[in-house]
Amino acid sequence: MKQAFAAVCIVTLSLSAVICAQTPPQAPKPAPELQRLNYFVGSWTTEADMKPGPFGPGGKYISKDHAEWMPGGFFLTSHSNMKTPMGPGTELAVMGYKPDDKIYTYDAYNSMGEADHSTGTVSGDTWTWTSDEKMGGKMIKGRFIIKELSPTAYSFKFDMQPEGEGWSTVMEGKSTKIAGKEKKEGKKEDKD
Repeated sequence: MKQAFAAVCIVTLSLSAVICAQTPPQAPKPAPELQRLNYFVGSWTTEADMKPGPFGPGGKYISKDHAEWMPGGFFLTSHSNMKTPMGPGTELAVMGYKPDDKIYTYDAYNSMGEADHSTGTVSGDTWTWTSDEKMGGKMIKGRFIIKELSPTAYSFKFDMQPEGEGWSTVMEGKSTKIAGKEKKEGKKEDKD
């Protein structure tokens, strides 16, 4: 009996040593599609015209935005300070990519109590972000289209479609990169 117990202990210890000696699993690596988000890295100035509608009275929208990669390179974070027809505000946005769904993600939260979750695709120089939101008890579809004009500028348009109605544009504008404010993964940047 003692010999059987000793044999079991030796086998168990041997297996434990083999298991512990194996190479630990590799840390996950960012999906190659995330590199496409490098376009948005840096500091930007945004100017847009908001149309009167569900977001308020309409008027000028101006923001200063700064985007940089989180350590690890899986998510791009953006901080914005904005002036809107409804007053000043701030926003935090996080962009990423879901490899299983082959879709980009965008989640934003602002100082006006709004939370936005969108999914996006890119084709050539055009990004299309879509969302479904409830507003006033009705479902509203959102569509945010970005057209890259150059490495340092893009135009955009935000359309909404209330349930049972057609699409209407609620905001159009342009963003311009501020020179010298870029930060790629692992590189230092100039501070504002």
